[in-house]
Amino acid sequence: MSKPEKYGGPQPLKTGEKVEELQLVSFLLGNEEFGADILMIQEIIRMVPITRVPNAPHFVEGIINLRGKVIPVIDLRKRLNVKTDQEPNRNTRIMVVRLDGKTTGFIVDAVSQVLRIPTSIIEPPPDVVAGVDAEYIAGVSKLENRLLIILDFNKILSTKEAKELAKL
Repeated sequence: MSKPEKYGGPQPLKTGEKVEELQLVSFLLGNEEFGADILMIQEIIRMVPITRVPNAPHFVEGIINLRGKVIPVIDLRKRLNVKTDQEPNRNTRIMVVRLDGKTTGFIVDAVSQVLRIPTSIIEPPPDVVAGVDAEYIAGVSKLENRLLIILDFNKILSTKEAKELAKL
């Protein structure tokens, strides 16, 4: 009988040991899959008519009326510079997020699923993307045959951009 090979992956749990998990909503921007902490997301709604706002930043699509409350809506593809020719369709959604006490909508191409990921398989972003413009990437997780980029919505907008949105 040969010796068992060492396995560097996740190890079986010891009795009574708990796994720290992060619950994420996964969504698509173009062909790329992203995730966000489910606790950040208030709700996910279908696309509704958006009213344009003059002189808004290029990534702000406009404002919507959400149950009597006017909220700004950001095209997340434009904000993150994700290139795609995909037009909004029946899968397009607005993820409603509460940031610093202000409700904001983010347009995504599709919402995929809710995932439970052990925090042990989340890695910090690679140095190449961990630059000044990518501080909103909280980590990267390897799932089966794909990578999931985890975003921190608290850092999607700069302080200046957040102040501009507050004026809308």
